[in-house]
Amino acid sequence: MIRINLLETSKGKNKHAGGGGPALPTMDMGDMGSPKLKVLVVLVMAGLLNFGYWYRLDRQGKSIAAQMQAAEQKNRELSDVKARYLERQTQANNYKRRVDVIDSLRAGQAGPVNLLAMLGETVNGTEAVWLSKMDDTGASVSLEGTALSTDAVANLIANLQKTGFFKNVEIKETYQDDQIKDMQAFQFTLTCEKGKS
Repeated sequence: MIRINLLETSKGKNKHAGGGGPALPTMDMGDMGSPKLKVLVVLVMAGLLNFGYWYRLDRQGKSIAAQMQAAEQKNRELSDVKARYLERQTQANNYKRRVDVIDSLRAGQAGPVNLLAMLGETVNGTEAVWLSKMDDTGASVSLEGTALSTDAVANLIANLQKTGFFKNVEIKETYQDDQIKDMQAFQFTLTCEKGKS
């Protein structure tokens, strides 16, 4: 119970030096209750604070769970996009590899045609020479044939060097063919080293 005294106190009881002024009101708090009530109030307040803290943590946990679920959904979507990208990248690499193979085959296809055309023109432009065999080993070409004179073989070597297709033309062997009785014939073998063109 709380009591408030609003009445003036007597002059003898007032300890202030002023003596005659009005007295200030006083407040008596009275009995605050039993210790059990105080403990109960403290427990209720601690429980309310604890509940408030738990409620805040629970809301944060639910928010984090919702964010994790959204992030996992986004991760699944991105993994699908990544899988499609990698599949398309593999298809593009396969396509590029196929195109490169086709281009290299086309380039390789033109090489022997150019070589044969050049040899045909060179042999046709050289008199008294016939080719019987040609071996293309990649870096060099071996030619075998028949000529009516050694001068014809020398002319063929000079004409092959003039083409610019070969950087080195050497005679491997030449001999007179004894099987041909009607005229003079020479069998020859040439080794031609290809140039960088």
